[in-house]
Amino acid sequence: MPERIAFQGDLGAYSHEACLNARPGAIPVPCTTFDDVIDAVNSGAADLAMLPVENTTYGRVADIHRLLPQSGLRIVGEAFVRVRIAVMANPGQTLDDIKHVRAHMVLIPQARAFLNAHGITAETAADSAGAAADIAASGEMGVGALASKVAAEIHGLTVLANDIEDQGHNTTRFLLMAPKADYSRRADRMITTFVFEVRNIPAALYKAMGGFATNGINMTKLESYMVGGAFTATQFYADIEGHPEDPGVARALEELDYFTNMINILGVYPAAPGRD
Repeated sequence: MPERIAFQGDLGAYSHEACLNARPGAIPVPCTTFDDVIDAVNSGAADLAMLPVENTTYGRVADIHRLLPQSGLRIVGEAFVRVRIAVMANPGQTLDDIKHVRAHMVLIPQARAFLNAHGITAETAADSAGAAADIAASGEMGVGALASKVAAEIHGLTVLANDIEDQGHNTTRFLLMAPKADYSRRADRMITTFVFEVRNIPAALYKAMGGFATNGINMTKLESYMVGGAFTATQFYADIEGHPEDPGVARALEELDYFTNMINILGVYPAAPGRD
């Protein structure tokens, strides 16, 4: 049977596009929330989860860093989706007919220049692909949605304008997650993701990071977040280039262990082409 990939949003969401890019033959499983995505895999309703972690314009996705360590899932891949925004509406209309659009609150500011130039007002929707689905179902005229072209294809809408986003670099990074880890070296360039909590000693983070510097390990991401409702209980989320069995990475992780209370490797996976 084809793999089933759970994602947050409606069919045609950018998360759905990430699924299509990463596993073209997989069956998409739309979910309402990130928790529902994780539950779908843990319950057996889906085989894999596709979760967004960061965006080049808006930074990290809220709640994801809290959810990942507790999810029971492991990262087995990553995918990058260039956020291309299209204006779509029910067939039989031109762009001049569209006076109002609906989209997720994050998407609207990304197309503000285009909307202002065409005198189009906007209102927020729970989900951009969901807004497209609702407009298609209702048959509304004079109203459009901002979403990906995938949403237009799925819901039978006509694309009236493409690539209307203000910034051409806007990209979202997704993590592909599975119930079991895969630590095999299945590409020349591997990424290791882990979370850790430093010990309560002076300069603990500085000392913990020293092993990566002295061993020439490229750390591409380091973010902190609070846990347990305490300002002193800070955990860190990190991405490094390399595999845990690489001599330099192994030495760096060994040194990190000395200055931490906890290290949890969330996944070891191939670097996706979109990383560069």
